[in-house]
This record gives sequence, C-alpha cells and structure tokens, in this order.
Amino acid sequence: MIEPRIEIVLPAEPMAATLRFFREELGLRLQSIIPADNPTTAVLASDDMRVRLCSDYQGAAGRLLITTDADELPANKRAPNGTEICFARAQRPIVTSPPDEQPVLLARAEQEAWIEGRADMLYRDLIPGRLGGHLIASHIRIPDGGPVPDDVHYHDVRCQVIYCYRGWVRVVYEDQGEPFVMRAGDCVVQPPQIRHQVLEASAGLEVVEITSPAEHLTTLVHDLTLPNRDGRPARAFDGQRFHLHQGADASWQTDAASNWQVCDLGVGAATNQLADLEVARASEAARYRHDRLCLLFVLRGSCEIDLAGATATPLGPTDCVTIPRQTDYRIHACESDTQLLRAWL
Repeated sequence: MIEPRIEIVLPAEPMAATLRFFREELGLRLQSIIPADNPTTAVLASDDMRVRLCSDYQGAAGRLLITTDADELPANKRAPNGTEICFARAQRPIVTSPPDEQPVLLARAEQEAWIEGRADMLYRDLIPGRLGGHLIASHIRIPDGGPVPDDVHYHDVRCQVIYCYRGWVRVVYEDQGEPFVMRAGDCVVQPPQIRHQVLEASAGLEVVEITSPAEHLTTLVHDLTLPNRDGRPARAFDGQRFHLHQGADASWQTDAASNWQVCDLGVGAATNQLADLEVARASEAARYRHDRLCLLFVLRGSCEIDLAGATATPLGPTDCVTIPRQTDYRIHACESDTQLLRAWL
C-alpha cells in the first residue's frame, strides 16, 4: 500500500519564474517536473512541506507561512504566481506585562457557557476579559469517561497550575516516571514546556486550570512517547519544577488572619513564587487585602463576599471571583462545609 503524501497545490504561471522563486528564494528542492520541454507540473519539497505547481490549476494563489528563529524577520514576499509568503517567529513571546486589573470579575456557574475545546474537553471561562491577556482560569470537564484523545504536547507558558476538582484523571509527564492518577483534591504544577499527555478520565471529571498568559501556544510532539525514562523529578524547566500535591496527604494549618483551616498546595516553591495556591475551610467571617491578584473558586458550600463596601454577593459551588491587588474584601455567612480554592498571582 502506497503511503499517502499531502501536497499544497498552487497555480504555476508563469512557470519558469515561479519555479526559480521557490527554489532560489525559499530553498525548496525540485522533486519532479513534466514535461521537460514545456513544464506544466512541478513538485518541490522541503523537510516539512511539498508544493505542486500546476499550470491548469485555477484556484487561489494562497499564502505560505514560514516560521523562523531569526532575530529579525524577513520581509514578506510575493511569488510570481501570486502566492503570498509570510514570515513569523517559531515561538510566540510570552506576555509578562502586569495584568489589566478591572473591577472585581464574577463568573457565575449557572451563567457561563461551556465551549468545546482541545481533545473533546469542555471549557468554562472563569475570568471574563482575561485581565488584558495576562491570565486565564478555566473550569474544564470531560462528561464521558474512558480514554482521552490527547497527544503528547507542551505549552509555551509563564506559569500553569491544575487542580482536580471532581473525579479522576490518568496523566503522564516528561521525566516524571510512570503514568499516575490525579484524584479530587490533587494539584499539579506544569512548568513551561514540560511534555505531557492526558490518557484517561472518569466520567464527569472536572479540573480548574490557571495559566499565564491567557493566550499561549500548545505544540503537539509526535516523535516522543511517554513515559520517556525512569524519572528526573528534580529537573528544572525554565527555573520551575514539576510538582504533585496529593489531597490525601494534605496538611492543614490555622490561618492567623482568619482563623480558617488552610492547606498550602506547594505551588509557590515549584513556580519560583510566580503563583500560590491553597484550599481554605472558610468558617467565621474574615477580612482580607492582598498585594497580588487573588482568585477565589468555591469548591463546596456557600458564603457571601463584600467588596470594598459594596452590597454582599452570595457565592455557591463553582462560582469564581477575581479580586485586584490592594482591594479590601470580606468573606462571611459561610456554611459549615464551605471550602474555597484560593490562588495568588
């Protein structure tokens, strides 16, 4: 059986000038040409692409995007046949500017739409507007259990944390040994560009994923199979390291500011203090003011939040509030089993 090859078909005329452009300007290799005396079809190739120039093709001249690691991008070009040649950086720069901190943003569980995203996962946006591109927080779920159609991939991010809210998911990470299961209450730090894969999930899996910047590139890796080795758990990825917190081993402490019971998930040490994450058992009323952006996600129970003197707002399970720096707020009217996921970035 002949292995299929995929080619980009482009108009050829004027053939001689177009052939010369693709060979000399773009560096493609001529693979075949017919007929020799008055060519009507020519196939050119590089390591990543095949182009077929056809004199009888009347379709659009199209656009080719060439990615490069060069310090300066070449100017865009246009081939004699009309094909536009555009250049872009192979990797988008990561946004590290301060967040566009709007007034407090509230994401209501019953109001936010679920959108189908990558690998058949459903996404709910927890930060409307995404703070000017600085941060995205997603409530993600997989309704049906079983194998997940995911590939080995990585993300170009500044910081990324995932908290397992409901159900379980089996995952595998580069240099972290065999696949393992994350259960409700577990949390992982995915350092920049660590290769990983989601393998299997329970029906109704739900996680909260917090990532900076909001728009970031995901790259699929087809030449790597995980697990790739016995494990190098201390390996650094851009100054950060992989970290797994298991809820079953949680250690609870009393927060002096609120008298709440809190569990530090170990995110600060793993991310070089770019982010911190904790679970808090909210009980009595407490007042707060933070030096960093704060995100609150209600895991269970209910409470009310007063923000800078505004009218109290009730919060229930999976409601989310994003609070800018140096903003006074108060949590009160807590049910006895209320738990909050709190992140600082």
